[in-house]
This record gives sequence, C-alpha cells and structure tokens, in this order.
Amino acid sequence: QVQLVESGGGLVQAGGSLRLSCAASGRTFSSLAMGWFRQAPGKSREFVAAISRNGDNTRYADSVKGRVTISRENAENTVYLQMNSLKPEDTAVYYCASKISTFYGSTFSALQPYDFWGQGTQVTVSS
Repeated sequence: QVQLVESGGGLVQAGGSLRLSCAASGRTFSSLAMGWFRQAPGKSREFVAAISRNGDNTRYADSVKGRVTISRENAENTVYLQMNSLKPEDTAVYYCASKISTFYGSTFSALQPYDFWGQGTQVTVSS
C-alpha cells in the first residue's frame, strides 16, 4: 500500500502560479514512478505530467507543456507540480498517482498503470 497526500491547491488569478506537493508513504519512494492528473467538473480525468522513479525523465500533456514542471525529491518522499501562467481552463481537482516501476527511466501517461491515487487537491483559476 502507498498513501499519497496532495497539498498546495487553492484559488489563483489567471496568470498566477501554484506549486502542488504530493507526499508519499508506505513504500520506498524511489521505486515509484509518479504522475499528476486532473479532473474538471463533468470531464474525465486526464494526464498532466509524469516523472520516472529516478527523476531523469519527464512527460507532459500538450495542454500544459511549457507552463508546468514536475519534479521529485526522493529524500523527502515528495513529488511536486509547479504550475505557472495558469489559465481558467486549468481549474480542476489535481491528483497524484504512483506506480511501482521496474525500470528507472519509465514514465506513464495513462491512468491504468497507476496503482495508488491521492484524494486530490482543488485548483481554481479565476479570469
């Protein structure tokens, strides 16, 4: 079992920034590939960003590329999502997810591979 707890969401004006955090426990963090997803009201959950277990590889959705940076600090068991130049369409509940990964450099953009999910943190961007 892996427990994931997101924090850092909130209300921000368009053009602003937020940094989301996801603290993991229950398993050696460096064995986990991590991802961020989001779900807006009435929409399906969608991929935002992913990072490999060693932090060397990252992947981003086209809708956030250039505005969002995913990073991890294995010593702190935490993955981050730095979001800049936020837009109203970024409004959603943001979830982090973990997957036990055999390969150090693998990233995962689909929902299905992920084993555990956090409870989500709300991000609201006002226009």
